[in-house]
Amino acid sequence: MPDHEQKRAALGYLNAAWAEARVEGIDGDCLAQACLFAAFAEFVSTYGEEPAARFAEGLAVRIRNGEFSLAMIRQ
Repeated sequence: MPDHEQKRAALGYLNAAWAEARVEGIDGDCLAQACLFAAFAEFVSTYGEEPAARFAEGLAVRIRNGEFSLAMIRQ
């Protein structure tokens, strides 16, 4: 399966798990922190601490650029 299809499928699984956890009463902030921990633990185990840290350093710019914002601004 191509990489972009795997990413789309993975996001679908994560969205389903997220929705199920919310129905069970798990707070969104707790879910977000747990997901970030799991994601960074996977990055570190796959690429090592320094490459994972470099990746994390670039996140601030991406967040500020709106890459993770779900609401679209309409003019």
